[in-house]
Parts: sequence; structure tokens; C-alpha cells
Amino acid sequence: MNLSSLVNKAKATLKANPSLIDKGHDAVDGATGGKYTGHVGTARDAVKKAVGAEEQTPGSDEPKQDPPQH
Repeated sequence: MNLSSLVNKAKATLKANPSLIDKGHDAVDGATGGKYTGHVGTARDAVKKAVGAEEQTPGSDEPKQDPPQH
């Protein structure tokens, strides 16, 4: 397995299971005693965006749509 296929497999896993990203966030935030909460949160959001897992509902392949503004 080359690096490219490993990265693609990791992306697919995280996209299918975005709770793993949140668990990683919680682990790092806890390990740093909350000292870098803002930075850790920014990194979590960037990872979700990079793998296409932002604002997904569990079991859905589509991101949530914001309701139309009137």
C-alpha cells in the first residue's frame, strides 16, 4: 500500500465516521488541559472540511443544507 492509497483510505474512513474527528479533538483538548481549545477546534473544522465530513448527519453522504433565508 502506497502513501496515496493510505491517505485516501483515511479520508474515506473519516468522512464515513466524522465522530472519529470529534473524538480526536476531545482527546487533544483534554491532553492539553483546554489550553489550546480554539486552535484544536480550528484544526478539527479544517479536517472535516478536507475530508468532506462537515455538517453531516450520521448515515448521510450529503452535507446538511441550511434552511433558505427569507
